[in-house]
Amino acid sequence: MSGFQMRRLWPIMTPEPGNPQEAEGVLNPAAVRGRDGELYLFPRLVARGNYSRIGLARVLFNGDGDPFGVERLGVALDPEADYEKRPGGGGGCEDPRITFVEPLGKYVMTYTAFSSAGPRIALAVSDDLRRWERLGLARFGPYQGIELDGVDDKDATLFPVFIPNPSGRPELAMLHRPLFAGAQRGESVTPQAPDAADLDRESIWISYTRLTQESDGSHRLGPFTSHHRLAAPLTSWERLKIGVGTPPVLTRHGWMVIYHGVSEVEAPARDGRSRCYSAGVMVLSSAHPRVIRYRSTDPILAPELPEERLGTVGNVVFPTGIDRRDDLGSPDRFDVYYGMADDRIGVARLDVPELLPAVRRPGPVADPVPVTLGS
Repeated sequence: MSGFQMRRLWPIMTPEPGNPQEAEGVLNPAAVRGRDGELYLFPRLVARGNYSRIGLARVLFNGDGDPFGVERLGVALDPEADYEKRPGGGGGCEDPRITFVEPLGKYVMTYTAFSSAGPRIALAVSDDLRRWERLGLARFGPYQGIELDGVDDKDATLFPVFIPNPSGRPELAMLHRPLFAGAQRGESVTPQAPDAADLDRESIWISYTRLTQESDGSHRLGPFTSHHRLAAPLTSWERLKIGVGTPPVLTRHGWMVIYHGVSEVEAPARDGRSRCYSAGVMVLSSAHPRVIRYRSTDPILAPELPEERLGTVGNVVFPTGIDRRDDLGSPDRFDVYYGMADDRIGVARLDVPELLPAVRRPGPVADPVPVTLGS
């Protein structure tokens, strides 16, 4: 078992009866502390027809400091831009992650914008978590002759501080999951040795961008470049694909990321799907995050509760939000907010161990041979 253990607390947010904005679920929230010290969730609100908005809610805590519910505060982002709209009135602002980016002095939201072109990474900034300014779609430089701006992409999040790019220059870095050939919705896996990484599966990548200052004092993000495959599917619980879950947070051991892995299951859920989404933990070097110091060989959270096994999409735990409990004087304690079966939101508690567990496979996954785009 993993040296990192996660303990479920309880569901924190369920669809509000009679609320058409939540008719098909509330799920996959960003979680971030405001300047007022309060914790805010930004859940994906799904109306009929898979029309997704990004909501805003304040987390409520009991006398012991445990989260137990939310106060709904409205909608942070509605699909309005062309890159968020689909024909026939559909649209999608989905699965946000929010990071306070220290060099900017602002909160930056990365989210999946879903239009007729497919899923793309979009960006928005805010000073107060209430008013959001869209920055548009993230721009990417080419990778081995492939124009990444035309590639489907999801599960993006930013580091809160500058980190060294491959040349050692401090830049802003993004973790994300571009969908290359072989990773495009394939559900079968070629048999392989137990310790072999399948580099054709959907993987976690890291890319970097320069932050430039305009004459009016504002900052601008350049295109993300220096693309590197950080981690690919490796073990049985993640054999179909992996993707980033929570934003990276700095711990005593390095940058910690809770990520998701997808595997096949023998018994399909009631919705007929035969996939299982579980969560693991990865620790990256604090000095050079391209180096993986630790990666769990077993999931730290897998679908077990009825709320995780039955829902809009069965057999899913999908971590997206994380809160360090500095307010309790516990910097090694984190509350992780996650989607339960694409229907509701749960919270689980993770305590970082004093010592980093030993692993059989330390270090980064090497870059693959050139890849080609799927259809």
